[in-house]
Amino acid sequence: MAESMTPRQVVAELDKYIVGQNAAKKAVAVAIRNRWRRQQLSPELRTDITPKNIILIGPTGVGKTEIARRLAQLVGAPFIKVEATKFTEVGYVGRDVESIIRDLMEAGIGLVKAEMRVQVQNKAKDRVTERLLDMLVPTPKSNSWEPEQEKEEQERRQRTRDKMRAKLEAGELEDRVVELTVEQKAVPVQIFSSMGMENMDVDLQNMFDKIMPKNGQPRQLAIKDARKLLLEQETEALIDRAAVAEQTVERVENQGIVFLDEIDKVCGPSAGHGPDVSRQGVQRDLLPVVEGTTVNTKHGPVKTDHILFIAAGAFHTSKPADLMPELQGRFPIRVELTDLTKPDFLRILTEPKHALTKQYAELLKTEGVDLEFTKDGIEAIADIAFDVNRTHQNIGARRLHTILEKVVEEVSFEGPDLVEKRVVVDAKFVHDRLGAIIQREDLSKFIL
Repeated sequence: MAESMTPRQVVAELDKYIVGQNAAKKAVAVAIRNRWRRQQLSPELRTDITPKNIILIGPTGVGKTEIARRLAQLVGAPFIKVEATKFTEVGYVGRDVESIIRDLMEAGIGLVKAEMRVQVQNKAKDRVTERLLDMLVPTPKSNSWEPEQEKEEQERRQRTRDKMRAKLEAGELEDRVVELTVEQKAVPVQIFSSMGMENMDVDLQNMFDKIMPKNGQPRQLAIKDARKLLLEQETEALIDRAAVAEQTVERVENQGIVFLDEIDKVCGPSAGHGPDVSRQGVQRDLLPVVEGTTVNTKHGPVKTDHILFIAAGAFHTSKPADLMPELQGRFPIRVELTDLTKPDFLRILTEPKHALTKQYAELLKTEGVDLEFTKDGIEAIADIAFDVNRTHQNIGARRLHTILEKVVEEVSFEGPDLVEKRVVVDAKFVHDRLGAIIQREDLSKFIL
């Protein structure tokens, strides 16, 4: 869990996947660590310490969203990444900003449920074994009025059950077919889709599930398949839903993190008409959620006072100062991410745990093709990516995807039929594939 990791450890973990941008990594790591520090304080002081929200500013393709993706894998806390462009002002068709907190609650429910599944796993397995034994050795209806005879039958049945248990644990009955009644889940029907009512259809569905009789369909399944279904049923039965909701609310309120991407798309001068008519309204609606309010969810009310918000935006056509002053004040920490340099492109192609060159090599290895990138080949790709970004639109590291795809296009197409299964991508190979396109500037604008 990232909250128990030191800031240095969090940065080291992010370094495995993201090149450079140390200022952004440090800011995020400190914010995560402060969550842990706050939990160590007395309850009285803890309520007054609010998270210092962060806004990441930088051009597209430099690692803002990637930091969020990797952070989501690191934290053991409720985490959600949303795009600001998905939301509209209350009153317009679309989702309102309070649905962010409802989605965060759903993420938290999944997290707490996963932890509880681990806790009840052994008990659920024992119950599954007993249910399988009931199917294999069903209890017969006793017609005997003789107590001694009935006792003998019980002892005989118990001996049979013990033998079956031993065989079941030894895995000898995995292919034996048993009949199992499987409940059919009703397909939810969407009723409302706007103005904050997106959860109404789920609530109505839950209500109908309780009122309507559950349809059970008998199925013939092998024990190995039946065990999976039974384990799911028994695990769900053992999990206390009320406890899950209580724990989730507490965890979301104190440890929840929201990554708000594309924040620059909802800022700028107010427009009276056109597609951007509700941009200022989205900012106004964000104010109370970021500052601290109570949002009603189907699992209970959630206070947002101590939820950490990390916003990010490229700000190509606008600047952070175009945000409403009140919203700017709610994001006190600003971090500027730098443009990628030629050495950065080189590092992106080689250093990350799952670098692009490694990805292409592993993909083609499935066809038996040995794709090898030489040092000068990687340098040529980095040079071209940097030059195209400089002379055309700067799209950061995403340019590497375009260029690498063009470089290995023929190899990918011919891969299964290649006679020579070893392909070396050197500087000559790269220039042969891209030279003609680069020389024609009008063509490179569209292809690269």
